[in-house]
Amino acid sequence: MKEALEGARVLLCLVFLIYASWSDFKTREASNWVWAILAPLAFILAALQFFLFSPELPLVQILQSYVLSFTVTSALSITLFYAGAFGGADAKAFMCLAIALPFYPADILQPYSNVVSPLSQSFFTITIFSNAVLLAALSVLYIMARNLSWRQRTKKNLFEGIEKESKWRKILVFLCGYKMDIVELEKKEYLYPLEDFVENERKLLVVPKDEGREEVVGRLRKANLERKLQNGVWATPGLPMLIFVTIGLIVALFYGDIVWVIVRSALGYS
Repeated sequence: MKEALEGARVLLCLVFLIYASWSDFKTREASNWVWAILAPLAFILAALQFFLFSPELPLVQILQSYVLSFTVTSALSITLFYAGAFGGADAKAFMCLAIALPFYPADILQPYSNVVSPLSQSFFTITIFSNAVLLAALSVLYIMARNLSWRQRTKKNLFEGIEKESKWRKILVFLCGYKMDIVELEKKEYLYPLEDFVENERKLLVVPKDEGREEVVGRLRKANLERKLQNGVWATPGLPMLIFVTIGLIVALFYGDIVWVIVRSALGYS
């Protein structure tokens, strides 16, 4: 029965996160109902397991670890949300995961890496977070490939009309965004401009912001109509982070803590 409850918590998280990921991919949003349903169900299953089945450690110690794991995860999620690194749905997803899976479910699973990291034993959600961030970082490879493909296909300068911008700004924009037609930028709200048209001059934006997006797009639209833009505009997609969170969870469950595996490998441990 203990294993069944642990398996139910894992399955519950996977089902809800897969649905939220699909919604995030389609609209870059996930309904609050997802978390409003997931959180209490996860808490009930966790409480049943902790109270009905005496663990090796005293119940008080387990509860203290549970509260600590949730507190640390919540603090990190809220901090990243207000810093602008996370969306609201991403923060809520991690808090729900901290309720459902504060520790690695070692009673039913053993990672392919054959080692459960110390972090996973006490703060499993942080392992999911680190996996998700590393996997999201791989999207840079796709963006670079798309930019190089555009350059090869069109035989044009990627930064035509913006040559005066600094080398570092160009590098950051190249790694974070790609060229697209102004019409596509207008239609898709999850695309954020990485350039602006101010005082009759094009300028690169290193940090795109949701606030003021429509004003920037309006200026770019006007410049395009006046034929002052060439070869499209630079923009960046809002990453569907919940997809990476879901993949990060699956990797954490079945493979392990990627950072811990890398560290162990670097130190010469098999």
